[in-house]
Amino acid sequence: MTPLITNDATVLGLLAIILGFVFYTSKSTNSGWQKFYKVVPAVLMCYFLPSLLNTFGIVDGNSSQVYFVASRYLLPACIVLLTISVDLPAIMKLGPKALILFFTGTLGIVIGGPIALLTMSSLFPELLNGAGPDAVWRGMTTVAGSWVGGTANQTAMKEIYEVGNEIFSTMVTVDIIVANIWMAVLLILASNAKKIDAHTGADTTALNELRTNVEEFEKKHARIPKLDDIMLICAIGFGVTGFAHFCSDLITPFMVNNYPNLEKYSFHSQFFWMIIIASAIGIALSFTKLRKVEAAGASKFGSAFLYILIATVGLHMDVTQIFDTPKFFVLGLIWMLVHAGLMLGVAKLIKAPLFYMAVGSQANVGGAASAPVVASAFHPALAPVGVLLAVLGYAVGTYAAWFCGLVLQAIAS
Repeated sequence: MTPLITNDATVLGLLAIILGFVFYTSKSTNSGWQKFYKVVPAVLMCYFLPSLLNTFGIVDGNSSQVYFVASRYLLPACIVLLTISVDLPAIMKLGPKALILFFTGTLGIVIGGPIALLTMSSLFPELLNGAGPDAVWRGMTTVAGSWVGGTANQTAMKEIYEVGNEIFSTMVTVDIIVANIWMAVLLILASNAKKIDAHTGADTTALNELRTNVEEFEKKHARIPKLDDIMLICAIGFGVTGFAHFCSDLITPFMVNNYPNLEKYSFHSQFFWMIIIASAIGIALSFTKLRKVEAAGASKFGSAFLYILIATVGLHMDVTQIFDTPKFFVLGLIWMLVHAGLMLGVAKLIKAPLFYMAVGSQANVGGAASAPVVASAFHPALAPVGVLLAVLGYAVGTYAAWFCGLVLQAIAS
């Protein structure tokens, strides 16, 4: 069916109105709205409301190019503006628990897939049938690639395990729906982080110090931005974005032509290099005088770009697809429950703050596009932690998904 709206300029306008509505109502003094947003995080509404446009055929998220524009142009600028003010030494003081939980999340994905396949095959033996390109286990390898690394790793698994287009399409749906449900849970947990950390006895000293340092920096240097401040922020954000694209356009063909075997490590992905370069430059600039642009609100501009990206991601979700593939949806749900259970168990065992669990999980499942979203739901100063862990996910995603695929193949045979 042809969607009601096909003009991307109109789509972008609708998304802007939705974001404005959410932010306006979330700060409203109306008691009804205040009660609503105590239960439902505002950031979740920024994601869910655009999904309704796609679900009811108002907009076709797959044919619209607004996500491409947001992910290729706004995301790199967002990463730069969020990381330019990062206190990297303070982040390093957060300790090893963040890395422990990140790799716990990776392990949860690797073992969760085989556990889900074994569980569902006891009810539906046909899931183990077939050795062709559309075998279920082959499709599951692409979900593993997506949930540990991202789209580049997912594509790598499709090629490595020769996944058929039919099962791939089904698994992409499972990937999007289940991952987004888990992200919604994480955002709800983030809104209750203080209570949860107090209950588990987590040590949040390092996190509190990082937040305090950022707040003190803002109080000391904050000023009303002038036009020259705004133009400098734009110059940095989009200048680095342009440079990241320029470098990725050179590096990617070089890697393809000279190192063909590195494709499975995402080294043939332009998006991978774009994120790596933008993140590296943003961190490097945080050690220069340009860090002071945060006084004029650089991270707020970065956050605005991030929320536009959130809305465009939501535009790709069709909630009715849950009913089209219920068997595979349950498979994905069991898989995610294994990951979530392991994350929560280890976090409680080592008494880690909820932040480490949530961001470590989303850095695996969501990647660079959504890990900063979950991190910033705790505090804007923590968004760079999500970026750094997501980059690590790109690096290990193909290895972990490849191993998961071997286990899935063994179960199916």
